[in-house]
Amino acid sequence: MACIDDERQMGYENRNGQGEQVTMSILDCTAVELSEKIKAGTCTAMEAMEAVFERIGEKEEEHHCYITADRKSALKRAAAVQAKIEKGELTGALAGVPVAVKDNLCTKGVLTSCASKILSDFVPTYSATAVENLEKAGMVMIGKTNMDEFAMGSTTETSYYGVTKNPANPAHVPGGSSGGSAAAVALSECFMALGSDTGGSIRQPASYCGVVGLKPTYGMVSRYGLVAYASSLDQIGPLAKNVTDAAQLLQAVASYDEKDSTSAPEAERDFPEALKEDVKGMRIGIPKDYFGEGLDAEVKNAVLAAAKKLGEAGAVVEEFDLGMVQYAIPAYYTIATAEASSNLERFDGIKYGYRTKDFQGLHNMYKKTRSEGFGAEVKRRIMLGSFVLSSGYYDAYYLKALRTKTLIKRAFDEAFSKYDLILGPVAPSTAPKLGESLSDPLKMYLGDIYTIAVNLAGLPAISVPCGKDKNGLPIGLQLIGDCFAEKKLIRAAYTYEKI
Repeated sequence: MACIDDERQMGYENRNGQGEQVTMSILDCTAVELSEKIKAGTCTAMEAMEAVFERIGEKEEEHHCYITADRKSALKRAAAVQAKIEKGELTGALAGVPVAVKDNLCTKGVLTSCASKILSDFVPTYSATAVENLEKAGMVMIGKTNMDEFAMGSTTETSYYGVTKNPANPAHVPGGSSGGSAAAVALSECFMALGSDTGGSIRQPASYCGVVGLKPTYGMVSRYGLVAYASSLDQIGPLAKNVTDAAQLLQAVASYDEKDSTSAPEAERDFPEALKEDVKGMRIGIPKDYFGEGLDAEVKNAVLAAAKKLGEAGAVVEEFDLGMVQYAIPAYYTIATAEASSNLERFDGIKYGYRTKDFQGLHNMYKKTRSEGFGAEVKRRIMLGSFVLSSGYYDAYYLKALRTKTLIKRAFDEAFSKYDLILGPVAPSTAPKLGESLSDPLKMYLGDIYTIAVNLAGLPAISVPCGKDKNGLPIGLQLIGDCFAEKKLIRAAYTYEKI
């Protein structure tokens, strides 16, 4: 086996069972396969990075997955990693693999804009713990992916830098807020990527783009260096081509971190151990509440077909009443916007970020900077959050939402006393067309109905491709686990993927 370089792309040669020569693009490899090739010496980290940037050159103008991608710097990082691999200093399952990072994770010396004008010149002096863990594992950062501004949106259309488009059909959205990361993985503009999930922002774009997205238990991955949207809900997680890659990427980034007060010190983190094709005896519950009015028929049929396959593989699959589903959206948006209002007050043009050029006095500078620096959706959520936290409304809205959050967690606890996992759709439909959601924000918010309860309860969940609709748009299957039950999730998702 030897690396070759044709006119269009880098690849490697192999022979099939009939002895015929087959040339396969580096980009066709999974991340784990690529790392094995690099460690075996049949290709290099630099060649993998070159292949990625060639694909970016072909696809980026139409799909716009990245905000920042510096080829020269990425190749320099790849060369440094390659040298360590050759010395035997880097031997991990993902050593040498090019990876993309969502633009709300701080990266030392690299623009971190959160897709907002107000941070359009912010270059951090430190990296997020998750990014540091990528580097320790020997992965090579390509650049920073596009997202909804401050992760506020479900379509990656609210970005200051322009919209990202769905890989299956550019007339449709890729989902959000981690749409840039999901689309980049689907287009092979990277081998894997990090996203963040506040109310479904990893799982929903994974579903829309036809890739695997895993939202870990709250506290499993350090949030240090993640620019916060809603601190009690945000969690960093992987987007990948398959379940194996997702498990390995989660293994790389998950760690206890003293710098994050919500980091879980005793959580078990050996995820690749769960990559087994076995669901015999696993009890999987299907909430009746998830399959009522508003769910697209094609999505429903694809998800129930996936449930049937898991049943045929030995799982015990049955319907049950989860309850509290109708309260998840109002509770989520009350809590999330309240925390966003508080978190985003730091962006005022004083210490860093954008500052208006023409102002008179301090208060005028604050107002003009924030008015010019934030986009419409961010302003909408700040206003909603400020309202629910204001005197006279705090008890009526915010405290009531917190009590509802507790009841939702209790409903899940009761469900997990009977079931190992919960199965359902990721979103009510496949990816909507560009512009449809922004014209009706309430409809966009309702699109999160199957994902946000997971964040309110701090649970892990995974999205796995389970089919396509009549227009060729991907459909995702969602599996939800109890706190720190990532291994069960990975085992069930891996088994379904192998069926």
